[in-house]
Amino acid sequence: MKYFAVFLPMKDEEKSATYRQEHLDFLEKMRENNHIFIFGRLADGAGGLIIYQGESLEEVDEWAKQDPYITLGARGYEIHEWIMQTDYTFTK
Repeated sequence: MKYFAVFLPMKDEEKSATYRQEHLDFLEKMRENNHIFIFGRLADGAGGLIIYQGESLEEVDEWAKQDPYITLGARGYEIHEWIMQTDYTFTK
């Protein structure tokens, strides 16, 4: 299992407010299917961050593109594989 950070930068605040419940319902469904590790909004209003867990970038990209925030134009998205540090041993 790999982790992927998906940043959802704000594109349209009005659409974001309008489609918030659809977005949250989508996140709940994805979490029930163990596709989301954690998520939350950014305090400065710039958007949100979702940490997905999946087998590949392509798989997670397909999931991310189904988010109503993306499909309805409220947010953009950037996706990057994220290597979670589970201890305090730092490597170069």
